[in-house]
Amino acid sequence: MKKKIRVAELFAGVGGFRIGLESAGGKDCGYEVVWSSQWEPGAVTQHASEIYIRQFGEKGHSCDDIQKVVADRFDEIADHDLLVGGFPCQDYSVARTLSHSEGLKGKKGVLWWSIYNILEKKGKKAPRFIMLENVDRLLKSPASRRGRDFAVMLASLADLGYVVEWRVINAAEYGFPQRRRRVFILGYKRNTGVNRDMRKSVKTEWMTKDGVIAKAFPVEKDTFIATEFKLEGDLAEVTKTFSSDQPAKSPFENSGIMIDRKVYTMKVFPKSSRKPVVLGDVIETDEKKVPDAYFIGNDELKAWEYLKGGKKEPRKTKTGHTYHYSEGPMVFPDSLDRPSRTIVTGEGGRSASRFKHVIRTKSGRLRRLMPIELERLNMFPDNHTKFMTEDRETPEIRRAFIMGNALVVGVIRELGKSLRKFAEKE
Repeated sequence: MKKKIRVAELFAGVGGFRIGLESAGGKDCGYEVVWSSQWEPGAVTQHASEIYIRQFGEKGHSCDDIQKVVADRFDEIADHDLLVGGFPCQDYSVARTLSHSEGLKGKKGVLWWSIYNILEKKGKKAPRFIMLENVDRLLKSPASRRGRDFAVMLASLADLGYVVEWRVINAAEYGFPQRRRRVFILGYKRNTGVNRDMRKSVKTEWMTKDGVIAKAFPVEKDTFIATEFKLEGDLAEVTKTFSSDQPAKSPFENSGIMIDRKVYTMKVFPKSSRKPVVLGDVIETDEKKVPDAYFIGNDELKAWEYLKGGKKEPRKTKTGHTYHYSEGPMVFPDSLDRPSRTIVTGEGGRSASRFKHVIRTKSGRLRRLMPIELERLNMFPDNHTKFMTEDRETPEIRRAFIMGNALVVGVIRELGKSLRKFAEKE
């Protein structure tokens, strides 16, 4: 039997990477999480970490500031073959206005350097593979210097001996139940077979046919032309000079690879033969199983219609400046015949919101989505987040928040299957 691929799961949440990878494991070469870390800064109760422990056990799990662990207790981090993580994305997220998107300088953005420090301090025992996830805004961050932060990340990984490929994947375009667009970043250490394969490949074919991501998520066949450029200088120089001459547009397309600081990037278009899963496939149809609190009363409807509707109205800043705010209408209620919109962290709670999902039941009533339905949209097991301990339930508003921070497990499963096949050749 071949060795298991040992995994360290950073910023683990409630275990989305773990569930996806473990479901991707083959008979001869599967995945085994040997260390995990989940800590929510400033939170009195660590809901996600407690759920993680309840589901997977305490062994090898840390609920502490990852920066402190790396700095003071590095020996706690078990040696591993694959480092994974959806590192915190608030500083890149589309939910924040561009003027407030601070990129690598932001409080959450600096956590990228925890990943970098682990890879660097592990030295010869650094993981052979990395698999990271973030919002696609990362490729354009920060607003003043489009693409600079991603360029710094790529350059730093190159300096550590990794080649990298990335792709922006919308889960719904490959048959999954949620329109969630995220960038997935895979890296392969020097002296691995996949590193050598990428170096020898025709670069456009790696991105469209032969690569780990392309094998998992096919793209349309076409004549592809890649843009090429080099990341010059040390990390300080990349930080200072990258995109300084064209700050309005990022040079990074939705697909690309990086080898020895040379970047090849191009736009690709998804191709999937999977039968789409839509919102109507995952909701609870028996209204008797839905608590009354999730239904929207007639007295609440006006607030929901206003927030969901189009509007153009004058507003005033704190300094007294008046401007005209406008936004288009949203589909209300949400269509049951399409994959859902992206789940956001503010999905929970009774208050009316532009971004929360609302569906119409067979009887004609309107209601919000329950936590179990949000779990299904991210492809987690039913009620995965319901309990923190054997006798303590997770507040439902926190369950919604956790799912807003989570990823679509099926994407990780497919990437895991593809990576495993490459690893089996080693």
